[in-house]
Amino acid sequence: MTRFVLGRHQAVRRARQGFTLIEVLVAISIMALMSLMAWRGLDGMLRTQNSLQKRSDEIRTLQAGLAQWQTDLDQLAELGGTPSWDWDGKVLRITRRAALNAEVQVVAWTWRDNPGRPDGGDWLRWQSVPLHLRGDWQNAWNLAKEWSQTPTPASQAGEVNIHPLSGWQLFVHRGGSWTNPLSSDAVTPGSSTSSSGSTAAMPPPTTGSAASSTPPDGVRLILTLPPGPSGAGVLTLDWIRPTLSGGQP
Repeated sequence: MTRFVLGRHQAVRRARQGFTLIEVLVAISIMALMSLMAWRGLDGMLRTQNSLQKRSDEIRTLQAGLAQWQTDLDQLAELGGTPSWDWDGKVLRITRRAALNAEVQVVAWTWRDNPGRPDGGDWLRWQSVPLHLRGDWQNAWNLAKEWSQTPTPASQAGEVNIHPLSGWQLFVHRGGSWTNPLSSDAVTPGSSTSSSGSTAAMPPPTTGSAASSTPPDGVRLILTLPPGPSGAGVLTLDWIRPTLSGGQP
């Protein structure tokens, strides 16, 4: 009976004393290990979510740029005595209809090397304000050329960075075949005889032989995408003139 009472008192005393130091250290180690595993799992989920979000954003940006490219070509304005299309191997300049039928805009697309991007450069778009006077159009047409060669703060005001690119190519469809737009059989010459100081109003858009520079029947855009969240490789997009009749390119 005495031994039982003593054993009971020892158990009660031990219970009052709590856990030993070794037991506490073991418990803390287990909790730390579980916390580390949980943190790694949460960190992996956040990294995956950020990567997917970045990929989604870049894909949407590229899709918006391609949609804008097609819209610009769809809205080409063929004006008497005024070129609506000019490609010199570096920049594509076009004259397109603005929101108001009486106004036009000059739009330019180019690729520019970016020293901070080891895989190439950037695909850029530039546009002027809506224009009504021929002199304003001529100034904008010249400014688009200047922007592609030696950009200045003034010319970069209408610039938008579309998407990173390693390079790009253009082919046009004329005469039933795809050709290099810089070749003699692919370029339709166009010139403007108006001076930058002219105040004559822009003529309304025309079609057919009245236009001094007829756009091609189709344009093939080839983009080389650098490695990135949106993917890498070659992307090809064909545009067909909406007013084209007969066989398609």
